[in-house]
Amino acid sequence: MREIVESIVIAFVLAFLFRTFEAEAFVIPTGSMAPTLMGRHKDVVCEKCGFPYQISASEEVNSETGQPVMNGSHPVQVVAGTCPNCRFTMYLGPDNPQRESYPSYKGDRILVGKFPYDFGDPERWDVAVFKYPGGAETNFIKRLVGLPEETVKISHGDIFVKPKGSESYTIARKPPAKIEAMLQPVYANDYVAPEFLEQGWPSRWNPMPSDAPAPWEVSEELRAFHTDGSAPAEVWLSYQHLVPSAQDWQRLADGGPVRRDAIRPQLITDFAAYNTGADADSPSRAPSPNALGLHWVGDLALDAVADVESPSGELILELVEGGRRFQCRIDVATGRAALSIDGVEDFRPMAQTKVRGPGGYHLRFANIDDQLLLWVDKSLIEFDGETTYPRLDNVVPTAEDLQPAKLGSRGAAVQFSNLVLRRDLYYIAVQVGGSGGGAGMITDFTSFGPPYQPMTPERVAHFLSEPRQWEVFRTLREVEFPLEKDQFLMLGDNSAASKDSRLWDPYEYYVGRELLIGKALYIYWPHSWNRIPGTRIWFPFFPNIARMGFVR
Repeated sequence: MREIVESIVIAFVLAFLFRTFEAEAFVIPTGSMAPTLMGRHKDVVCEKCGFPYQISASEEVNSETGQPVMNGSHPVQVVAGTCPNCRFTMYLGPDNPQRESYPSYKGDRILVGKFPYDFGDPERWDVAVFKYPGGAETNFIKRLVGLPEETVKISHGDIFVKPKGSESYTIARKPPAKIEAMLQPVYANDYVAPEFLEQGWPSRWNPMPSDAPAPWEVSEELRAFHTDGSAPAEVWLSYQHLVPSAQDWQRLADGGPVRRDAIRPQLITDFAAYNTGADADSPSRAPSPNALGLHWVGDLALDAVADVESPSGELILELVEGGRRFQCRIDVATGRAALSIDGVEDFRPMAQTKVRGPGGYHLRFANIDDQLLLWVDKSLIEFDGETTYPRLDNVVPTAEDLQPAKLGSRGAAVQFSNLVLRRDLYYIAVQVGGSGGGAGMITDFTSFGPPYQPMTPERVAHFLSEPRQWEVFRTLREVEFPLEKDQFLMLGDNSAASKDSRLWDPYEYYVGRELLIGKALYIYWPHSWNRIPGTRIWFPFFPNIARMGFVR
């Protein structure tokens, strides 16, 4: 209760201060910045695995008039969404089998400060509110990615910049705090779907083959993995992206068997549950093929709780991108962490951590924007050298990317649990007046032939599991946006569903300084709950504490 009172008091104090010092409230109208900031949406808890997620409901209401969108004589209503964790599509209509109400909530209410841009220049990665260049009465909110007098290039999901007068691009790296705020869910192992596993669907985390007899003990619910450290060599756990399809779930509902021989790991993509909403008139409640995530994402972050039982040994975290192995090794006896990259011999940053001897430690290892990062117990670790690395020739995935994350032990008795894999944002390289949009989708691929045509769920899954077809990733589209003085480039975090600088007028894709309103500072009132979370106790307007906070 104390947290609730404190959050409400802080929100009102901030509202008063910002009102005094030139600030105004703003309601997020659409899902272009989701899930960082959410427009009209539904909150869902998956009935199969229990994972909480959101889906867009912006299509139910006209963002300009605030009136319901009509389909003939009845209003459009979002009645289904797909879980990002287990990919089960839930029916949310009034007659849903859960007997739950799934209202559509208004967008986040945020405070926008005008003073930051009165006294200083906008910074890259700010979330900014501005007047739309194509109609100055309309307010937009996006992330600022391009600064004056530089050229911005979108390539393979990343942002590259070239200052005026320079001949070469460098990657624009997000600060660690921004990275944490912008990570997207891939798989949380605590939210397994027991119904599917009981029928023989394989776990995504599994011990790798080893010369040691049974080096890992796996808990009954498949959520924790223990090794006693007695194996003479390294022992490993690996993740495979074993994604059930709508057809797999339907087969299970019909009482059919799991076809283990047909299950193949896939590449991790830019799938976003927020974009999977289906309305009552959709021919199928399952997401359309173009909402399944069409672009491979190699920038990943791995979380794990390590309960160390021995005074010595080594913990290993590994991520793979484009066949390159990125490792963090932590010596349990000394607490020293060492980073390495397969094939880059002079990359050896070292750091001291608190992982020393027996104890429980929360670890996060990330490979984002050509930079390796390590957090221990939520504190960012500083290394003795740069943890950034030069651009590598790893833009094409290999078979190694079908096991993109691993955890290992070398002589350490440890239990790994609370395993969570997340990904970076993926900016789609598309530009109005060029190719890349159409048929209800935008994509980096340079034609509407292979790899995704004909566009069916089966075709998408086959492509993402077949390394022989992946050379096409080498020829993905790149787009460039030159900026002059006082011009800024704006992109939405939800790149697949954002009308931003990429899709405005081909000659006015920028936002002039005079159109900037301010910087998004604080989510002061996300939608409230009608009951106390986690209970069935009715409590109207119960504050949504978890969503309150500074905008990053």
